[in-house]
Amino acid sequence: MQTEATLETPVHRQRENRLRATLAKDRKAQFGVVVLGLFIVAAIVAPWIAPNDPNEMTLDMMNPISAAHPFGTDDLGRDLLSRIIFGTRISLFIGFSTVIIALIIGVTLGIAAGYYGGRLDFIIMRYIDLQWAFPNFIIAVYLVAVFGTGLFNIIAAISLAFIDDFARVTRSMTLSIREEQYVDAARTMGFSNIRIMFGHVLPNAMAPIIVQATVSVSYAILAEASLSFLGLGVDADTPTWGLILADGRGFISQAWWLGVFPGLAIMLVVLSINFIGDWLRDALDVRQAI
Repeated sequence: MQTEATLETPVHRQRENRLRATLAKDRKAQFGVVVLGLFIVAAIVAPWIAPNDPNEMTLDMMNPISAAHPFGTDDLGRDLLSRIIFGTRISLFIGFSTVIIALIIGVTLGIAAGYYGGRLDFIIMRYIDLQWAFPNFIIAVYLVAVFGTGLFNIIAAISLAFIDDFARVTRSMTLSIREEQYVDAARTMGFSNIRIMFGHVLPNAMAPIIVQATVSVSYAILAEASLSFLGLGVDADTPTWGLILADGRGFISQAWWLGVFPGLAIMLVVLSINFIGDWLRDALDVRQAI
């Protein structure tokens, strides 16, 4: 065990140093980290920084930008800035939670299929192929239509829709890693298959999985916004970016701010996550390090 730790520590340090070095040179990644960090902080401290209650209705309906309402108000007199700040909580929570669930299930299926092969691989991959045949958003819409709307149903629907992406990436990596000499050595030493899969194969397959996770987070946020825009999202009294866009679509010609500001929030978060994903892809690519 001491030998494994001694060998792994320099590798981890080298990877961390490469992440820092590439981040220092990548302006887009720095922009992504800063912007995403600001949105995460805003989501955490939303009750303290939002100027008003996001659901409080006033007589200041359809008011443009002002000192009292920096982003204006909607058709019910609700403060748009407050609704966008609180909407950050829902959008980021759904984005990250759905990817975590999809990652756990997809990675488990992918590593089992790639490591064991045979009939298990055939069964798992036929299911993945079936899911792969349909766009993720169509699958999410169907599942929401079946199970109903609501926060947890949205998370479950989007999670299930993204399982195939992680399963395919993990399986392809496992097929090559299982043939490495250190895996054969682990088998010779009598390690169990579970220990080999999750202690030796998975750590060496994490780089593309992490990159896939960053891409999936942005897709999940867009999926939630699209479902809310179509009326298939969370409850109507819960502010989300997609719901704010849906509420204001009938007034775009009269109040431009109802579409610009929530759309800008979605664009900035998705763009920053994509920049971070590009940075991780380059930083974790072993071919770039040679």
